[in-house]
Amino acid sequence: MDRRSFLKTTALGGASAAAASTLAAPAFAQGKRTLTMVTTWPRGLAGVWDSVERFATSVTEMTDGALTIEPKAAGELVGGLEVFDAVTAGQADMYHGADYYFTGQHPAMAYFTTVPFGMTAPEMMVWYYGMGGMQLHHNLGEIFGLKSFIAGQTGAQGGGWFRKEMMSPADFQGLKFRMPGLGGEALSKLGASVQTIAGGEIYQALSSGALDGTEWIGPWSDEKLGLQEVCDYYYPAGFHEPGAALSVATNLEVFEGLTPAQQKAIEVAAGDAHQHNYSLFMANNGPALQRLISGGTQVKEFSSEIWDAYGAASKEVLDGYMDDELFAEIRTSAEAAMASTSGWAARSDSAYTAQRDRVLANLK
Repeated sequence: MDRRSFLKTTALGGASAAAASTLAAPAFAQGKRTLTMVTTWPRGLAGVWDSVERFATSVTEMTDGALTIEPKAAGELVGGLEVFDAVTAGQADMYHGADYYFTGQHPAMAYFTTVPFGMTAPEMMVWYYGMGGMQLHHNLGEIFGLKSFIAGQTGAQGGGWFRKEMMSPADFQGLKFRMPGLGGEALSKLGASVQTIAGGEIYQALSSGALDGTEWIGPWSDEKLGLQEVCDYYYPAGFHEPGAALSVATNLEVFEGLTPAQQKAIEVAAGDAHQHNYSLFMANNGPALQRLISGGTQVKEFSSEIWDAYGAASKEVLDGYMDDELFAEIRTSAEAAMASTSGWAARSDSAYTAQRDRVLANLK
């Protein structure tokens, strides 16, 4: 039975039991241990590499050096988009990356990064930590022999960089555009030629003409990557990544061979990296956007016509996976959490910030 057939026919509880039944009882390693962590990121890439370093340092500190994480940047051991297979095959102990790069393994992987018209960063946190999202992440990862935790958060990602102003959905016809995950699948339904390439390859692809445009993360990371040098138009609001989480996934046999304290250190360090990373992006994006504007970048907003086209295409993509039982369960859980959270936030945070900004502006 191939992997996709297995995923379509296995119930959630059965999948976890099947994965667990193949593992021997854990034998905890003694003494100091180093785990090799491959990543989807070039070394030093703004924001995302900060999450890698924060996680690795925290694990070492919390275990008093008994457990050390050795990060490998994309290309140092395996390619950036090869990390999932490297860890499931035992070539590396763990990876740090964006799980939506691995929707070819299972489309529900996208929910543990982001999906189009999905959750904002705060909504994602509520679902993951308070409404069952973490357990679903574990259940999905265990099918592939992984123990997974979210370990980074970029917040809302920009709609992208373009060489021309995007006036209508027709402008996406034939556009060579970089966008991973289910958002990329939705964009392809508008006629775009969508590509998934690692972050370290984007600038060269734009410079050579292999891409006409791209999304990356947000003003801070995009500025560091130099995207303003090759594209004139930037759209800060996008449909595809309203709050993108990053993940750490450990080979399940490796994870179960760690002591309970070391396992907990990985879990806690991942949560700390998630929170810290979100703060880092939020602190840097505003000033970076102002620098881009001052430097001549033309900042635009998509029309309602384009947003409506995005929405229809996104629904078609998500609905197309609903025959997969696990995808359907994860989607239902995520959307229920989003509806619950946004209903309250609209009447509390959103109403407050609108009035706060109005009142403070009038008092100046």
